[in-house]
Amino acid sequence: MKNNSDKLMAGAATTDITPQGSQFLFGYPFVERMSEGVNDPLQSSALYLSDGTNQAMFISNDIIFISKASAQRIRRVISEETGIPASVIMVAATHTHSGPVTVDYISSSNDPIVPKVDMEYVRYMEDKIIQTGCTAFQNTEPARAGFLLADGTGIGTNRHDPSGPADLDIPVVLVKNEKDEYIAGMLVCNMHPTILHEDSKLYSGDYPAFTREILQEKYLKNECPVLYFTGASGNQSPRHVTKENTFEEARRIGGILADAIGAKMEEGVEFSSDVPVGCLQKSVDLPRRRFPEVEWAESHQQKSLERFEYLKKTSDNAQEIRTAEVDWFGAEELLHLSRLNAKGELEEVYKSCLPAEIQVIAVGPWNFAAWPGEIFIEYSLALKEEVKNTFLITLTNGELQGYVATEEAEAKGFYEASNSIFHYASGQILVDETATLIKSKGE
Repeated sequence: MKNNSDKLMAGAATTDITPQGSQFLFGYPFVERMSEGVNDPLQSSALYLSDGTNQAMFISNDIIFISKASAQRIRRVISEETGIPASVIMVAATHTHSGPVTVDYISSSNDPIVPKVDMEYVRYMEDKIIQTGCTAFQNTEPARAGFLLADGTGIGTNRHDPSGPADLDIPVVLVKNEKDEYIAGMLVCNMHPTILHEDSKLYSGDYPAFTREILQEKYLKNECPVLYFTGASGNQSPRHVTKENTFEEARRIGGILADAIGAKMEEGVEFSSDVPVGCLQKSVDLPRRRFPEVEWAESHQQKSLERFEYLKKTSDNAQEIRTAEVDWFGAEELLHLSRLNAKGELEEVYKSCLPAEIQVIAVGPWNFAAWPGEIFIEYSLALKEEVKNTFLITLTNGELQGYVATEEAEAKGFYEASNSIFHYASGQILVDETATLIKSKGE
């Protein structure tokens, strides 16, 4: 829909992308998890914005990963149907661990329990996401946007050290129409959606789904789309604040986040129709990880397993035991990746996710930078320090088959570094290239 003025136009939509049958629930290795029903529907939510000259579309999806191939098809078809340039469309995954397999994850290829991607579901999912984007465009109307920054304290911490690096700022964009009705909300949160664990066998968006629901019921006063984006959550988790791994606990954590946003809303939000929109984009290569020799990886795997087994017998600290278990998972995956690398079998994997896309969508005073992959919080903090009012959205427009960790994480043998196929220098490359891209707007 053509916007002939320089005032903000916006449209939003939500579509159910829940599988129609039972699927393997992906996110926890070496455990059988076939879905047995639906706790809350998996959603695709889209927000279209235009300032009369520039356009942008955000799409958030309750899936664990969005592949580069899926993102390319979704963007291309939405562009063909609406005329919106594919380059200004952002397609992201919330990273719920209570949804189906959507990417063949190389580090899980030695896990006999994890099935290959069901391409019939993937095509169904893509079609539904395309529908969401097209409907959001069709729903466009004159709009006003407001911006607030909430405090997410209480929803989680750094998962390796509760006092370690974290960022609990929650940027929120709220959109109203000319009738003063909310038509959309959008937020970014730097936290893994992993309150639900292996014993949960129902489809769910995890705590982000409850955040959306509570925002709609208590503060937005309608069921308008709420887009939840996962920020730099690579080493951020609810692990140290959760009391149990249940839906009730997911609702409690989701409520903390929703109420933090609602408290800021009640303080008053200034809305304006004068909201410029812009989009920038570039592709970058990323350095490959240096894998250890297979013999070392075998020894590391054995030591990690022994430590986990020892703590299971001697420790009464559930978080410590869980961390050791996850580190053992990482050691298993590192051994597998080292063997594949030694045989030259990672080349196709690298081709599937490189080059990595950096996308920046500016909305009013804020920049939303989008990267693929699971990113450690240190890199998001570095980006915010380099370019003010910039917020990172991860798991977008593709994936990196795992994490972008730090040098420290690799040295300490953390799960995420063991799982990664990219060198930790990739994080700083993404920071530098994104900062240069954003600063180029003023040149």
